[in-house]
Amino acid sequence: MAKVLIYTRTVCPYCDQAKALLKRYNVAIDEVNIDADPSKAPEMMEKSQRRTVPQIFIDGEHIGGCDDLVELERAGKLKSKLDNK
Repeated sequence: MAKVLIYTRTVCPYCDQAKALLKRYNVAIDEVNIDADPSKAPEMMEKSQRRTVPQIFIDGEHIGGCDDLVELERAGKLKSKLDNK
């Protein structure tokens, strides 16, 4: 199974939606809450070149935000990314 990293905030409906979608695939999620650890925000921005949350990475590949993740699923490509195929 792929390694999933997601940067989130405590109150963020898009973060919740992205995590719920990933959990449907029974994938372990490494979550970094930038409210709980503000020092991780610059790291997120450096890695993603974006300031908004969520920012999602699958096996080190930047997927983008929630809309990007949903689009990946709609295109039928999310499962293969999560299965390392």
